[in-house]
Amino acid sequence: MIRHIALGAASAAVLALSAPAVMAADLPAYEPAPAVIAPAGFTWTGPYIGAQAGYSWGSASKASPDGWMVGGYLGYNYQFDGSPVVIGIETDINYADIDDRRSARGGRTKVSTNWAGATRARIGYAFDRFMVYGAGGLAYAGREFSRSPGDKDKKTAVGWTIGGGVEYAASDNVAVRAEYRYSDYGKDTFKLSNSSPKSSYSEHRVMVGVAYKFDSPF
Repeated sequence: MIRHIALGAASAAVLALSAPAVMAADLPAYEPAPAVIAPAGFTWTGPYIGAQAGYSWGSASKASPDGWMVGGYLGYNYQFDGSPVVIGIETDINYADIDDRRSARGGRTKVSTNWAGATRARIGYAFDRFMVYGAGGLAYAGREFSRSPGDKDKKTAVGWTIGGGVEYAASDNVAVRAEYRYSDYGKDTFKLSNSSPKSSYSEHRVMVGVAYKFDSPF
């Protein structure tokens, strides 16, 4: 009798232990959800090349030359990892139609700028695809001083420039901008047939541009 009771108890224990395993075997296999990969954020890092146009007005020894310019620019930006700070370097060159005429002793004179460019360092603060920046560096321009009839001289003026602007990345590879800059080219001496007039030149400028940004090779 005791033997039968012991065997029954042992059988019940075996059934109780094996039941969870049998139930687990009947459950469907669990597969973990696929990992979600967040898209990479936009970065300003990389080289770029663009086209621009704008308007210039300034002062040149009792004259007030103004006019339009159109040209291109190229540069490289670097945005620090995990930071909104962007640094870069840029150079531009522009065809210019900027001049003013005035009457003076010895005839009617004309001061003009035929081309202008600059090489500037830039520093910006990015709000994702929107960036505000400041820039400054070396400015250069092709100036001409003429006196009627046909007496003229040309100089390459060198000075400094400073300014700032806003830029927006409309896509990963296209950015548009608007900026203001001030440039001071100092004073140059022009050699005419019977005189050597001196003329200083400074200008204000507003420009708009659009650039193609390449993926960074670094």
